[in-house]
Amino acid sequence: MSYKNLHEFVKRLEAGRELYRISAPVDPYLEITEITDRISKGPLAQNKALLFEDVKGSDMPVLINALGGPRRMAWALGVEELDELNQNLAKLVDLKLPQGLGSAVGRATDLAGALRSVGLKPKVVKKAPVQEVVKTGEEATLAGIPILTCWPEDGGPYITMTTVISRDAVSGGRNVGMYRLQVYDERTVGMHWQLHKGGAEHERAAREQGQDKMPVAISLGGDPAVMWSGSAPLPPGIDEFLLAGWLRGKPVELIPCVSQPLEVPAQAEIVIEGYVDPGESRLEGPFGDHTGFYTPPDHYPVLHITAVTQRKQPIYPTTVVGIPPMEDYWMGKATERLFLPLMKIFQGEIVDVNMPAEGVFHNLIFVSIKKRYPGHARKVINGLWGLGLMMLTKCIVIVDEGVDVQNTAETYFHMFGNVDWSRDVIIQDGAVDALDHGSHNFAFGGRMGIDATRKLPEEGYTRGWPTPLKMSESIRERVTRRWSAYGLPNGP
Repeated sequence: MSYKNLHEFVKRLEAGRELYRISAPVDPYLEITEITDRISKGPLAQNKALLFEDVKGSDMPVLINALGGPRRMAWALGVEELDELNQNLAKLVDLKLPQGLGSAVGRATDLAGALRSVGLKPKVVKKAPVQEVVKTGEEATLAGIPILTCWPEDGGPYITMTTVISRDAVSGGRNVGMYRLQVYDERTVGMHWQLHKGGAEHERAAREQGQDKMPVAISLGGDPAVMWSGSAPLPPGIDEFLLAGWLRGKPVELIPCVSQPLEVPAQAEIVIEGYVDPGESRLEGPFGDHTGFYTPPDHYPVLHITAVTQRKQPIYPTTVVGIPPMEDYWMGKATERLFLPLMKIFQGEIVDVNMPAEGVFHNLIFVSIKKRYPGHARKVINGLWGLGLMMLTKCIVIVDEGVDVQNTAETYFHMFGNVDWSRDVIIQDGAVDALDHGSHNFAFGGRMGIDATRKLPEEGYTRGWPTPLKMSESIRERVTRRWSAYGLPNGP
């Protein structure tokens, strides 16, 4: 199922009892964050999307936590269960990409062609709801938008649930990213695209070309698949709107900006147009981040606003990050499920992966593999570090295929039991996330791979691997059948 716009998705959430409407007056300064944080960390049955209808200083309702649960995240991407995402993409990969022993790199490069082949590339339209109200010149300000200040020591209000659109100054290729924006005043915001991200690459290209005004547009809202697509870690050269079109089963409608040479989602709620001067930067931060800590101030580009367009009655979509689990965890879980088939293109021995909430995406990943030869786990560890943004993963744990990596307790049990810390650990320097405060250098530090698989004689293990405990199936079936006869309460 796809949604024409954010309003349709809100109706689906409400019909599915996944939405709380809050009519009581609330303050965008800290109060909405505290409410959302409690809902995000509460029982899953009470974890709902929140629509604040009376926000201080604005006539716009605020939608938050819309993607903050497994059902809502699945619905947003057109499925009922998140695991359907990897099943659907696996089918596309099998049908559209070359088979056999051909180059994995070539097959991955052809993913863009596979997505284009389903005929869902973006469609440019001439009229759109997001341009029902157009403000340019002196009127182009952020006034009236209920932008949140999330945490007490934040550098200011931040726009967070963004779809940031830019183009490469040389190739003209589009990038769609999700980057936070610190509000400096009503006409300028900080553009926090980190050095590993596509927007930063476009800025570098603009600087090399001597471009002093790099066009940028920020879309807020729209079909939730479009909103999520900006967070997808796609390989370079693949348009995120192409992926969004495939997810929703319909092309993404785009409309030309009114003040910049870019196209933006026609069904968005609000669009902020402007430019970045690659030669200009300003301190941005601190910011209470998904790491659970404040990211300290650093220099980032400045976006100068040239136009603001919107619907006549927009909803302002936003999100809060902080100590997990929060909404971004479920957005990351969708990424994990969807991109599993792409990991398998390069490393077919991978069975499953899990990025637990405590690892905040880049700190920890569990991987189960079909181990076939000595050193196999190390091959997978190094292969993952060479795979796009997986290079930022601080710790990769490899276990055997029979371990359910979605069960973190089971995975920890095998990890701690199977590892010899003097022989089964790889520690090396490499790229780490720009938000990693633990590394001694910015964006560069140590990372670890752990081989927690069953060891082979060829790997120097000569003791004979022990047999795991397991009750016979006949006894298990007998006890299950007779459980009520024992007079015990319902059990496992």
